[in-house]
Amino acid sequence: MARAVPSGAPPTILHVAAEAQVSKSTVSLVLQGSPRIPEATAERVRAAAARLGYVYNRRAAELRHKASNTIGVVINDLMNPFFAEVLVGLENRLVEAGYTVLMGHSHENLARQDQLLRSMREQNAAGLVLCPALGTPAALPRQVKAWGIPLTVIVRTLGSSGYDFAGSANAEGAALATRHLLGAGHRRIGFLGGVAGTMHAERLAGYRQALEERGIGFDAALVLQAHPNRQGGHDMLNALLDRGTGATAAVCYNDITAFGALSALGARGLRAGHDFALTGFDNVLDAAHANPPLSTVDIRPGELGAQAAALLLARIADPGLARQTYYAAPRLVLRQSG
Repeated sequence: MARAVPSGAPPTILHVAAEAQVSKSTVSLVLQGSPRIPEATAERVRAAAARLGYVYNRRAAELRHKASNTIGVVINDLMNPFFAEVLVGLENRLVEAGYTVLMGHSHENLARQDQLLRSMREQNAAGLVLCPALGTPAALPRQVKAWGIPLTVIVRTLGSSGYDFAGSANAEGAALATRHLLGAGHRRIGFLGGVAGTMHAERLAGYRQALEERGIGFDAALVLQAHPNRQGGHDMLNALLDRGTGATAAVCYNDITAFGALSALGARGLRAGHDFALTGFDNVLDAAHANPPLSTVDIRPGELGAQAAALLLARIADPGLARQTYYAAPRLVLRQSG
């Protein structure tokens, strides 16, 4: 049970020492990561610090409240080229404004994401940009707000309020792609990629909406979920064809899923745009150079990153602003795949 800390006062290293029943110097060594302290003792100190809400700030005390020029950015999947392009736009805008970007990769791991965010807090980041890992609790923005650090969430939402957000009109984009395939004469259209979450639900809703507009019933056998990466796209395209669903086209959750699907078609001796139609979502730079070039929904990743940076900079300049949002309007880019 945490020991009392004077009302209104932040916990100090002395409070942690008393809570863990060790000396102040032991607490200091543990927080600095010294190997001289036995692991059992170190764990007791870390647990005491967590119970008290104590945060170790690596800067000297006299710099604790000095303005920082560092922005922390935590991304969920840097293997996806979409996020690399978002980061370029984000960093360019922040550097122009005089900030240095500290980037971390969560690998869709909630514990790693938490570690990265807390480390950036310790580094006294002036602001945070987060693309949440799958399963991130909706309460996270409130937690960051309690730290006193401005936050912009990108791409994936976390609830509907309490934070600035930059993303895309997902349902509208998926509906555009589906309508195009319907207009080309396809009636058995698959939906490939994504796992449970708001983005998947929104893009699937757009797909269903376009089918309903044409009076075509939704068939769950045409919808396959997997992690939205190349392997997932490859496996899902094969599964869709192996099921004997009669599918002649597919809307892919994102471009990297579509790249995997293109590979699966090639391995079967089929060509996208001739034997089977495919569309992606994002319009990463590689989409124009796929084999064949990929038809996709363009949400301009670099611009999205720049807009996210603009939201954060505005929040830093004026913490009292009303909630800000940016949704990239989707555009259909037609190439040879479908």
